[in-house]
Amino acid sequence: MMRIQEEIGAVLARDPDIEIFGSNMGSGGGANTTNSGRIFATLRPRGERKATASQIIDRLRPQFAAIKGAAVFMQIPQDITVGGRLARGQFQYTLQDVNIAELAEWSGKMLAKMKTLPQLADAATDLINSAPQLTVTINRDQASRFGITPQLIDDTLNDAFGQRQVVQYYTQINTYWIILEVKPELQGLPSTLGSIYVKSPLTGAAVPLSALVIADTTKVGPLVVNHQSQFPAVTLSFNLPPDVALGEAVEAIEEAARELNKPSSIIATFQGNAQAFQTSLASEPALIAAALVVVYIILGMLYESFIHPLTILSTLPSAGVGALLTLYLSGIDLSVIGIIGIILLIGIVKKNGIMLVDFAIVAERDRGLTPIEAIREACLLRFRPIMMTTAAAMLAGLPLMLGSGTGSELRQPLGYAMVGGLALSQALTLYTTPVVYLYLDRLQTFLFRKRKVYHEETVEAEAAE
Repeated sequence: MMRIQEEIGAVLARDPDIEIFGSNMGSGGGANTTNSGRIFATLRPRGERKATASQIIDRLRPQFAAIKGAAVFMQIPQDITVGGRLARGQFQYTLQDVNIAELAEWSGKMLAKMKTLPQLADAATDLINSAPQLTVTINRDQASRFGITPQLIDDTLNDAFGQRQVVQYYTQINTYWIILEVKPELQGLPSTLGSIYVKSPLTGAAVPLSALVIADTTKVGPLVVNHQSQFPAVTLSFNLPPDVALGEAVEAIEEAARELNKPSSIIATFQGNAQAFQTSLASEPALIAAALVVVYIILGMLYESFIHPLTILSTLPSAGVGALLTLYLSGIDLSVIGIIGIILLIGIVKKNGIMLVDFAIVAERDRGLTPIEAIREACLLRFRPIMMTTAAAMLAGLPLMLGSGTGSELRQPLGYAMVGGLALSQALTLYTTPVVYLYLDRLQTFLFRKRKVYHEETVEAEAAE
């Protein structure tokens, strides 16, 4: 592993966009076993390089693939990480099962399927299931002849291979543990069992451990068994190839799981950012609907009308379409930041409708203007304030949209959503809002007249009785 890490470091050192890197291996730094390691690389400042982090990874991937004996998995640290865990990929898909053998079998099938999906890259697993194992079975009949208990055999094995702490040694400035174990050069040899002796309580003779146990070196098994919620778990990690959104990858994995027809005993869940993505998409429609209902209720109380709030809300679809269209044309995924931008548009865009409708209603009630005269005058007098407020909001979003410095990847979706949504809504709502206002006013008048006629007929029928 040290030699392989040196080869990987040589590749990183040759890359002109990598400023510094460091590596570790073993149980520290998030690596579970001594046959795995981790390398952290820091890129040069954004202004000193032309390539993005994703482009650098794409450039390094074929160079790492040429290194024999190593599988290198690269990922970009995210600006926002929700419940993420250390893994070989940026996104995780976890399988859980009480049966370790069944879990290992189906996780292998799922991994093989994920490697064939074009929506995924660098599919990997944290299960190392082919590690050589030494299985020791106690020969209880043989041990009973010498009066040796299984517990004594277990303690002897622990003393030899378990790194038992037997003594703590104190000095004036420090403290040290004395570890009991066999010599390091003997720890990996099955023949070492013949060099370890257990004292018989009956005869007092030293019996070799190899005479009391049966050693089997033909089996393989997991190097480590990870757990989640107290159940054995295998985490399949993956990255996204260029121009593929996380939603496409999630749908592809779910479809692959259905095609494999995995047993119901295996629980499959996304973890980290992928899980946060699923959760946010599941609750987002309900949150937006609740926000629109609250806005409708407040506007209805303000204007004392059930109809006119719909005129104001009619400006929102164009803003949402504009934001989504801008993100699509610019090749930016609909991330959490993009969704925040769309929600932000609800508050910014509806002020155009409020400025028009509020003026028109006041003109109708106070000056007795007809609906068409009131909304026309509102469009003429409120045109400049609407353009000024929209221009101010769009100019505030341009630095977010066009920024290219450090952290610009996080802010760009917000800027594109704001600018695109405001541009399209501004181009459409100045024409559509007056039309919607007039049609809904006619609908309100029709409903009012129908209600008035019904009320008069009811009063006349009661008078006749």
